[in-house]
Amino acid sequence: MNTRLSDDSSDIPPITSSNKIIYDFGANNGGDIPYYLKKAELVVAVEANPSLCRKIEERFSTAIKEDRLRVENCVVVGEGDDPEVYFYLHKRHHVLGQFPQPDESVIGDYEKVLLPSQSVMQILRRHGTPYYIKIDIEGYDEVILKELFQNQVKPPFVSAESTSILVFALLAAMGEYRAFKLVEGATVAKKYRNHTISVNGHGEFYSFPPQSAGPFGEDIAGEWMNADDLFTELAAKKMGWRDIHATNLFQPDPTSRIQKRRYMRRHFRGWILAKLRSLRS
Repeated sequence: MNTRLSDDSSDIPPITSSNKIIYDFGANNGGDIPYYLKKAELVVAVEANPSLCRKIEERFSTAIKEDRLRVENCVVVGEGDDPEVYFYLHKRHHVLGQFPQPDESVIGDYEKVLLPSQSVMQILRRHGTPYYIKIDIEGYDEVILKELFQNQVKPPFVSAESTSILVFALLAAMGEYRAFKLVEGATVAKKYRNHTISVNGHGEFYSFPPQSAGPFGEDIAGEWMNADDLFTELAAKKMGWRDIHATNLFQPDPTSRIQKRRYMRRHFRGWILAKLRSLRS
């Protein structure tokens, strides 16, 4: 277990680093780690479930010895200095473990355990400036996003699960991100099988496993959307098992898809009317 640091700013160095660092908040069984190790000099995997952390440490022992991977076995919280908090481990599906207390209708499916906790800012200050932050903490993503943005932490790339419209609102308003993409969790393994990713400026084929978060940044297929288009797409698809990716390193098309569709409809209506007039004449 890592030694805890207090939230006293005099005890914690500023968040600085010259390396690309990826934070995997909600690392689960480490399914995303092989991809992240290809994309950054350091990966910080944060997972509350002790048994999953042991699996990560066994699977990636070489990367840990080389200090390319650091594992934080703790419950990540927005703020606070409680050394331990209650966490809820799902009795059948490890991917469903969560920090907020589950609804009474399903709480019987969970085991309540007391686990070490750290605030998100403690973790960042220990390891350095984030290049990409993946947040997949069941029902708690928006709390972590809000804490990051309140502390003016706005990494080049960030993603969070679209469990509520508040996640989108925080990214677009408080985070001030302008370009967005969506990754559908249910189809990651199929859509991104033998997918070309960029590794040190070169293309490389990579297959993302089921239950993984999939690619980030320019490795995601499709164009970057603006906030209006993303809102429209989320409204059509509704919230759920899909990650919203945000960046300011790339600009979305200044003409939104909505405006393009309106233009095409007007153009098509005009073409039809012109054809009808020609037929009448």
